[in-house]
Amino acid sequence: MKVDVSRLGFGGAPIGNLYREVSDEVAFGAVEAAWQSGVRYFDTAPHYGLGLSERRVGVALAGRPRDGYVISTKVGRLLEPFDGEGLDDEGFAVPRNFRRVRDYSADGVKRSIESSLERLGTDRVEIVYIHDPDDHWASAFGEAYPALEELRSQGVVGAIGVGMNQWEMPERFVRETDIDVVMLAGRYTLLEQPSLVSFLPACVDRGVSVVACGVFNSGLLSKPEVASDARYDYEEAPFELVARARAIAEVCGRHGVTLPQAAIQFALGHPAVVSVVIGARTAEQMTANASYFSAAIPEDLWNELKALNLIDPEVPTP
Repeated sequence: MKVDVSRLGFGGAPIGNLYREVSDEVAFGAVEAAWQSGVRYFDTAPHYGLGLSERRVGVALAGRPRDGYVISTKVGRLLEPFDGEGLDDEGFAVPRNFRRVRDYSADGVKRSIESSLERLGTDRVEIVYIHDPDDHWASAFGEAYPALEELRSQGVVGAIGVGMNQWEMPERFVRETDIDVVMLAGRYTLLEQPSLVSFLPACVDRGVSVVACGVFNSGLLSKPEVASDARYDYEEAPFELVARARAIAEVCGRHGVTLPQAAIQFALGHPAVVSVVIGARTAEQMTANASYFSAAIPEDLWNELKALNLIDPEVPTP
């Protein structure tokens, strides 16, 4: 089924203190700015700040009509109390008072959802993704998916799917299960479209929605001018990708468009893609993202990028 979400979604990792600490006030301001920009889809996960993102999303949305927005969260990393010193060692500036335990079992899925509902302060979530099961196909396919399918049939969760930084395993889920949605991170962007050949057509054929995230490729496409030390997939970008991003930015400039404006809108040209989710840690970032999303982009820009082979000539564009 096609999931019913706003075309622009809010990604909750940054307000889970990704890389650096954010105050409650600033985090709530980011969610408020998203709401004022028309965003009605909010994505989070236990992984993001050891539950901090879920708690903040829940508090920030608590005063809104519950039927007026969609929340997605994820399963696969259970949070267990942990007496650790210092800060989290997986990129979030939070105390190590929990540890993540990979668990794609049926029991793990149900425990994870119960804990997420408690942190979110809600009695339901509209979408649940199996989170990053790269090395756990057997348990994700054989245990997590059937458990989610059962919860979906009971109405405990709405849509179910998988969220990953690759397209190959999600394609197996699309072809071999009855999932509703895939959150695809970084593999269908203005910079690269490896999922175009078989994954996205499979989603169209099976009626599976795609939520695109990581559309800036971890920062490489996030600014009008591409820095030499820009990030790609959370690491320093290789020279050839920096050069490619700069070539795309140059074409954008010729058409009065900035690189992030084109990057945030690109994926929505494909009929399988229903939403683009962008993370934001502040109101200012969220407002900027919303302005990129609503900017006018001439068709000639996409045509020139195709003519120069900077995007796949067969790619459907907005």
